[in-house]
Amino acid sequence: MFPYILVPATGAETDGPVFATALAVARQSGAHLEFLHVRIDVERAVMAMAATDMGGGTGYDEIIETLEQDVASRMRVAEAAFQAFCTQAGLAVSREPGGSLPSAEWRVESGHEPTWLAQRGRAADLIVIGRARGEEAVAMDVLQAALMESGRPVLIAPATAPARIAETVVIAWKNTPEAAHAVAAAQPFLRAAERVVILTIDESGRHDEQSSEALRHALLWQAPNTTVRRLTSGDGAPVETLLAAAAAAKAGLLVMGGYGHSRMREVVFGGFTRHILNGADLPVLMAH
Repeated sequence: MFPYILVPATGAETDGPVFATALAVARQSGAHLEFLHVRIDVERAVMAMAATDMGGGTGYDEIIETLEQDVASRMRVAEAAFQAFCTQAGLAVSREPGGSLPSAEWRVESGHEPTWLAQRGRAADLIVIGRARGEEAVAMDVLQAALMESGRPVLIAPATAPARIAETVVIAWKNTPEAAHAVAAAQPFLRAAERVVILTIDESGRHDEQSSEALRHALLWQAPNTTVRRLTSGDGAPVETLLAAAAAAKAGLLVMGGYGHSRMREVVFGGFTRHILNGADLPVLMAH
């Protein structure tokens, strides 16, 4: 399924559901989990502050000391959480294959977290990330890097981790390359699912019945219990209609394309994607 899974370890309280969701996948896949902690490069951070400081550059020794203490403290917390999680889950900690699976390893890099996440993610089969970071409901810079720069599928963990992924898989289908990439990435989940539901929402008053039926027919060869539901949003927002249908189907996983547009390097996700990530209380698998 997904033999090698990358998991950010930030040292925040929100790491718990991310770790647990990654473990649920690893148990199904017999996978190795790489827990990645990225330390802030204090020297570069202070140099960047100095370059924009118009006040004469005073007090930087104190700033450096405070930052270094904070960075060291966060890494200690993150590593302690990793060790405790592995002990509780009975995970073997090793950087070499050959032992029992699932297994785990701890890795620390220094620099910019989204950059490292994309770089390490390119070698993984799946990236599992969380939603909340500090005051943000969704850490968009981390999601953008993982989804748009790694070339790998991304599983966004819910606030409460599932025990199993997933008996019912729902696909938010559009006739686009992004949606097709997401379905391809979800193949291991689709093969293991008891039921697959393809959801399409009417756009401009019509459904793309031909493409949704073609997808259903193709999936029957690996997921015999696959059906199509064509939704009408009516007076409500399409995203609310989709989430309500996923909840009604008792979905354990939502599969969808990661849509973005970029004029330079910054990718801005549309409101539909943001609403899904803020409102869905189930794992969401995305690919671009």
